[in-house]
Amino acid sequence: MGYKVAVVGATGNVGRELLNMIDERDFPVDDVVALASKRSVGQEVSLGEGAVLKIQDLATFDFKGIDIVLSSPGASVSAEHSPRAAKAGAIVIDNTSHFRMDPDVPLVVPEVNPEAIAQHSKKGIIANPNCSTIQMVVALKPLHDLATINRVVVSTYQSVSGGGKDAMDELFNQTKGIYVNTPVQENMENFPKQIAFNVIPHIDSFMDDGSTKEEWKMMVETKKILDPNIKVHATCVRVPVFIGHAEAINIECDYEIDEGTARNALREAPGITVVDHREAGGYVTPAECAGEDPVFISRIRSDPTVENGLSFWCVADNLRKGAALTTIQIAEELIGQKSEQAA
Repeated sequence: MGYKVAVVGATGNVGRELLNMIDERDFPVDDVVALASKRSVGQEVSLGEGAVLKIQDLATFDFKGIDIVLSSPGASVSAEHSPRAAKAGAIVIDNTSHFRMDPDVPLVVPEVNPEAIAQHSKKGIIANPNCSTIQMVVALKPLHDLATINRVVVSTYQSVSGGGKDAMDELFNQTKGIYVNTPVQENMENFPKQIAFNVIPHIDSFMDDGSTKEEWKMMVETKKILDPNIKVHATCVRVPVFIGHAEAINIECDYEIDEGTARNALREAPGITVVDHREAGGYVTPAECAGEDPVFISRIRSDPTVENGLSFWCVADNLRKGAALTTIQIAEELIGQKSEQAA
């Protein structure tokens, strides 16, 4: 049985990756509709290597007859159109921030809490977490099952593609401009400071306690997905990398955990690839993870400064595992659960 699928935000970085994923993973579709804003109507996007789709206007599209909506526009756009699609009978898998903390909307990472998908019946919407949260909770899950994590301290090194195509263009144009003596200020629209050859400890807006919204998201989303008792302290940094987020993660656990046991648990966990050789180059960086599906773990070591402490390095493609792949995996899990119920 094939499904009728609509991809919302099909001209964006994640939208294009969703279309590639549908083709790569042989997702069971009979029809795919590509939707975006009015200014993009008529543009062509590729569905994998074969079909070409013409963009249709999201604002006027009738979702009646659509089975699944894969949605990755801006949050305000999703706030308007995801409920409209759900009301028409579609199940919406939403990649924006708008619905993540809604108590009636499940927030799902398939390797961590697939059982939460069943809660979608309340609003017809399933939320996909923030990119930096996804790769972290995939890594935390087997360790939490093993030793019960009580505290996480994480520093992220997030690529510019997390800010969209315009952010990628800004890094490219600033880098090129520096070599030809073009003032950086001529290419500064998306970031508050120069991003080329620099790092910026600021992603999203600042909150009253001094945290940024990105750091807050990592905390509250981890609690909702994995365990409400886990304490999370994040520092989120934008770095001059096009694709791939990296995270330096330190955990404290209730029970003893040694690095060998942790390494084995991570190796056996779904969605994780451990590359951890204690030599030059024996770890994964964003350059190698771009275009790949797993969450890569390296630099696993005990932390002797705290009781039951462990540190590790975590890298993933933020457009794939951090967004499009997880969205498709949620849809696959949804279909699998419905098939089991029907059997």
